[in-house]
Amino acid sequence: MSQARFDELQAELNYLKTTRSDEVAEQIKVARGFGDLSENSEYDEAKNEQGKLYSRIAEVENILLHAVIVEESDLPSDVVSIGSKVTITAVDGGKTFVFKVVGSQEADFPNGAISEESPVGKALMGAQAGQTVVVEAPRGAMRYTIDKIER
Repeated sequence: MSQARFDELQAELNYLKTTRSDEVAEQIKVARGFGDLSENSEYDEAKNEQGKLYSRIAEVENILLHAVIVEESDLPSDVVSIGSKVTITAVDGGKTFVFKVVGSQEADFPNGAISEESPVGKALMGAQAGQTVVVEAPRGAMRYTIDKIER
């Protein structure tokens, strides 16, 4: 993942452990004041929220623990790698696409960011401009020519 995404996740973790944790604790405290906990839907909801919070904290901590920071400037610019902006054209139909290849935690297909683990990402990784790649997709194999690779 990029350093920017790593920093975003660290900021989220800090928020979850401090501000959000305090908010949930306050919700539980207020809900306890409503009386009998066995029939207290506010208390149940607050405890559910606490469970979701702890789950997200564990998930973000695990991501950060196993993260590998990719320095885009250290990667070759003549082959597709994480951080590359790639322009491809479909061999059958001529439609052109522009994608940025990113780590799986940063993938955002509607905004043109595809994971290196996606079918298109896997096919593109290590390829050079001018090369034709085959993408194995649910609807069959599709072929694309790599027009341009940018950093």
